Amino acid sequence: MKDKNDNFFDRVYEIAKLIPYGRVTSYGAIAKYLGAARSARMVGWAMNASGKQEDVPAHRVVNRKGILTGKHHFDGTNLMQQLLENEGIEVIDNQIQNFEKLLWDPMEEL
Repeated sequence: MKDKNDNFFDRVYEIAKLIPYGRVTSYGAIAKYLGAARSARMVGWAMNASGKQEDVPAHRVVNRKGILTGKHHFDGTNLMQQLLENEGIEVIDNQIQNFEKLLWDPMEEL
């Protein structure tokens, strides 16, 4: 039986796959782009469930303040941070530095 969220989650994954290397976006920015501005939490659920999808860069999706709120859903203690740092993104105390400069907004970019 298909979950009614499947289609929404798939749409979230399609947007997440477009986030460029070395850039990040927020749950809310994806939700807004998909016409579901109040569904940032559902975008978060989609990212949490994306573990089975190897090509979804879930580490590039953070909260609206640039905080790594989804980090507990990654294997290893600091895997989300390590993945971001491997792309040249500085993270201090679970928060992306220069977040505004690194923010990729699908409303503007797509």
